[in-house]
Amino acid sequence: MMMLLNFSLPIVLFLMGVIVFVSNRKHLLSTLLSLEFMVLSLFMFIYMLLSLYNYEMFFSMMFLTFSVCEGALGLSILVSMIRTHGNDYFQSFSVLQC
Repeated sequence: MMMLLNFSLPIVLFLMGVIVFVSNRKHLLSTLLSLEFMVLSLFMFIYMLLSLYNYEMFFSMMFLTFSVCEGALGLSILVSMIRTHGNDYFQSFSVLQC
């Protein structure tokens, strides 16, 4: 029973991140933060699953490396959007402007 509760925590955290990602579309920064929250909850789930089966933690380190690269890419997009448009609102950003 306790193991089931341990595995349900990352799933609940992931679903909360999805709800925030879907509901809040005003700022790019809040969207990026919710994506990082979902990635960290997935990392927690992978770590718990690998430790349950006594596997190596190499895959979790690779996942964490890719999630850091994704976060750096999101922040660079945020900085370039603020430099070109002056804010991070999705209303001021148009795909047709290039």
